[in-house]
Amino acid sequence: MATQKTKKGKPTTDTSNELLENPEAIADRLGRGETFLKDNAKFVGGAIGAVILIIAGIIGFQIHKANQNEKAQGEMFQAVYYFEQDSLDFALNGDGVEPGFLTIIDEYSGTDASNLAHYYVGSIYLSTGEFQSAADHLKKFSSSDFLVQAHAYSLIGDAYMELGELDDAIDYYKDAANYKVNEFFTPKYLAKLAIAYEEAGELDQAIATYEEIETKYSNAYEYSEARKHKARLEGLASN
Repeated sequence: MATQKTKKGKPTTDTSNELLENPEAIADRLGRGETFLKDNAKFVGGAIGAVILIIAGIIGFQIHKANQNEKAQGEMFQAVYYFEQDSLDFALNGDGVEPGFLTIIDEYSGTDASNLAHYYVGSIYLSTGEFQSAADHLKKFSSSDFLVQAHAYSLIGDAYMELGELDDAIDYYKDAANYKVNEFFTPKYLAKLAIAYEEAGELDQAIATYEEIETKYSNAYEYSEARKHKARLEGLASN
């Protein structure tokens, strides 16, 4: 059997070499492993079974969620139609036969349809003057689409402007303006941000925001207004 010395010079057994050199040691190790499995068969079997159940549960949840989403999208079709026709009460609460957006949210939580329903509900509440409810629902909506997500941020800013909560409005207008910047919609959100800054008395920030529109978006509809308001605020700031 191979030995090695410790720092104090005393020999000690090298168990790795023992396994290589001594078949009996290998058999002893394997025997101990078999004994462990026999003694703990229920535990090992239960652990494997638990892993299988977890995997099966995840797959089952994903299938269920996909089925629920498909069902919810089908049921939401009529609510979307009512929204487009400005029948907002039916869109929110249903018509007695088909569900409205609020039912979709309650019954199909976690689905893409429920997520989109929050956007519709927030938009409706904003138009009916229920500004806090509008903000609450719109904040629960999320999308990777550059147009819809930025617009949702902008609507939240609008709701907070109506509530007089200017700091929150500024934050959400910033989110809208900074989300996937583009020449078509970013100037619009910057214009809203400049107005919010002015309302909050932050004239320097408002001027800087109008200047950003002026220098970066000369082809935008907001360009002329930005130049005019920038000049006006510069006059106020110099007094």
